[in-house]
Amino acid sequence: MATQSTPAAGQGLDAQGLSPNGTVHWNLVAPQLIQRAIERGEGTLADMGPFCAVTTPHTGRSPKDKFIVREPSAEHDVDWGKVNQPLAPAHFDTLLADVREYLDARDELFVQDLYCGADPAYRLSVRYVSPNAWHMAFVRNMFIRPDLAHLASFAPNFTVLHAPEFEADPARHGTRTGTFIVLNLARRMILIGGTRYAGELKKAMFTVMNYYMPKTGVLSMHCSANIGHGGDTALFFGLSGTGKTTLSADPHRDLIGDDEHGWSPEGVFNYEGGCYAKCINLSAEGEPDIYATTQMFGTILENVVLDPATSKVKFEDQSITENTRASYPLSYIRNHVPSGRGGHPKNVVFLCADAFGVVPPVARLTREQAMYYFLSGYTAKVAGTERGVTEPQATFSACFGAVFLVWHPTKYAEMLGELLRTHDSTVWLVNTGWTGGPAGVGSRMKLGYTRAMVQALLRGDLNTVPTETDPVFGLHVPTAIPGVPSEVLRPRETWKDKAAYDAQARKLAGMFNENFQQFAGKVEEAVRNAGPKTAN
Repeated sequence: MATQSTPAAGQGLDAQGLSPNGTVHWNLVAPQLIQRAIERGEGTLADMGPFCAVTTPHTGRSPKDKFIVREPSAEHDVDWGKVNQPLAPAHFDTLLADVREYLDARDELFVQDLYCGADPAYRLSVRYVSPNAWHMAFVRNMFIRPDLAHLASFAPNFTVLHAPEFEADPARHGTRTGTFIVLNLARRMILIGGTRYAGELKKAMFTVMNYYMPKTGVLSMHCSANIGHGGDTALFFGLSGTGKTTLSADPHRDLIGDDEHGWSPEGVFNYEGGCYAKCINLSAEGEPDIYATTQMFGTILENVVLDPATSKVKFEDQSITENTRASYPLSYIRNHVPSGRGGHPKNVVFLCADAFGVVPPVARLTREQAMYYFLSGYTAKVAGTERGVTEPQATFSACFGAVFLVWHPTKYAEMLGELLRTHDSTVWLVNTGWTGGPAGVGSRMKLGYTRAMVQALLRGDLNTVPTETDPVFGLHVPTAIPGVPSEVLRPRETWKDKAAYDAQARKLAGMFNENFQQFAGKVEEAVRNAGPKTAN
């Protein structure tokens, strides 16, 4: 019989099919989890107290190793393909039995009971089970922690079994490699193994919410959200490196959340209780609020490098990975929204980092353009950031999070379009990428300019400013913004070689149109025609 530390009355792991032989630690708080993680040799402490873990060889997600069990209840809902790969129910049953056997044999198991979703009407009650203390400190940071009084009656309606050191057998379990992230939507369960990267624990639940929330009339979104002192909510969509976390951490506004939200008939709510920020080259000057969290006990730092003499974090060091991360409770951000909720958004911002240097730095979108650019989910990779990338490469990720979608992308876009119409939200495209030329020729848009643009649109200043229509992208570009040179607002004017700009703009427009062909037959004509023009 397992020894249970601080169990609530009636708690056990029978419902999860587990019969542990070792000690089960129930809902330990952060100091207890981190102390145990240190004792178990799972990581170390950095200067000022954050816990540091190294997850090599996996220092990022493994999207090719994610599967959804193909069973009747979800068969016709899931957009099957490269993102949502099917796994046979028989393979899942075998893998589940082997994971349970593995977990039962551990000397210690750590359990965390947490909520996913700040709105009680829509949230999931999730039980996480893992043999690693630091991973449970991570999920305790990332999700919503019930009050102690509520833990006694906590009734999980979803389970995540985490076995980071357990390797799957592809021949036996139907996986691609020893790594696996398997979602069984009918049995409301996730199995994760063969990787120590903690982001899998977070993003697998986001995928689950992307399935369940649309069934309840909630648009599930990969975006950050904040709220002004006047009560105006804003959303920020964007792929990695576009500034989603940075721009939402605004000292003049309160942070609802930095990554995952639902938009319900009642308003916006965070799925999480924490943030998971990239921290490569992080500085106190550039991002003071986020930097401050990395100097606090309770923060989890992944794959950072410490100075051997001082134990201070070398934020510029990417010798382990460029994808260094900081996980911390939302409460570590001074101006956060404790409820994790806000009203219907007044402004919706799509962020891209255009390495071609041709997208306007800020533009207002019509509803049809909003749906087009939402389905496109554009940003660009910079030459040199990946092996073989010698010039800017366009990246299109539907709904700014294609790898986390379960339904076909057009379902989410249709929901967005209806919400925009119902609540009269204004949509903006903001380019945080290059100006004056492509990457390698031009320069990155100054953060000060971007902040001035975003603050102006959030204040409503741009609602009355005259606009010009960009001849290629068809976007409505403000002609003047205080603190931003007028030529910066017109990207063609920042290029010395205007013919080169025209060619580059037509080239990117063609990429947009080619990518959108996959959606052309599934959207209304006005949305199909809302994209860039290849001839001007």
